[in-house]
Amino acid sequence: MKTTTNIHPKLSIVGAGPGDVDLITVKGMQALASADIVLYDALVNVELFKYVPLHVKRIFVGKRKGNHAYTQEQINSLIVDSAFTYGHVVRLKGGDPFVFGRGYEEYAHAHLFNIETEIIPGVSSSIAVPELQGIPITLRGVSESFWVITGTTSSGKLSGDIKLAAQSNASVIILMGLSKLQEICEVYKSFQKNDLPIAIIQNGSLEEERIALGTIDSIIATVEEEGISSPSVIMIGEVVKQHPLFSAALLNKERALEINKH
Repeated sequence: MKTTTNIHPKLSIVGAGPGDVDLITVKGMQALASADIVLYDALVNVELFKYVPLHVKRIFVGKRKGNHAYTQEQINSLIVDSAFTYGHVVRLKGGDPFVFGRGYEEYAHAHLFNIETEIIPGVSSSIAVPELQGIPITLRGVSESFWVITGTTSSGKLSGDIKLAAQSNASVIILMGLSKLQEICEVYKSFQKNDLPIAIIQNGSLEEERIALGTIDSIIATVEEEGISSPSVIMIGEVVKQHPLFSAALLNKERALEINKH
């Protein structure tokens, strides 16, 4: 590890928001402007680099399914090395760094080396992405609470919390769960919630945003027809009916089924 006498090691863990560059916080922009090095994730919009001085080094350390540039342990070590080598490390993460972003693991590791650390929360995709589609997270008389659940655990299995959430009347937002959509729907069907509304939103907050609307019974076919892929946010609950196109989407689906019957 290189050290320089005038370097003050510091780590800022910054939430970049759901993708739209305008949804980063002012404090996040200020951190980027004062960075000596930026370590950024896969879901970060690189247009945010307009806030980073041109001479500042940027290293991609993102993780996507089946493609990890660095292990988490390597990222932890890189943060520490970079802080003592360069000074102010900005760890730029999509959404909010403490919502399935492993931000706390990095925060705790930096503390082991007495590195000054600050957390700059971000707009979480779990809330922002449905909202931007006109879907409320909670709604008086409809949903009194909401769950945010990871679709895939560290062991690669479906989260057991989905079974618990499916028994409630809460709005349920599932991140990193599109590959488990069949399993998720089977859980809801086991509680006779076949007609419960569901939305799958791909590339939320970006120009290329796409959405599939339906029910637990119909959504898998709709996702295949629309070609929806990751990264996507899954939103389940009666609140999905508030989407301005929900009724029309279901009506079109019913008409298509009738046509296919004949």
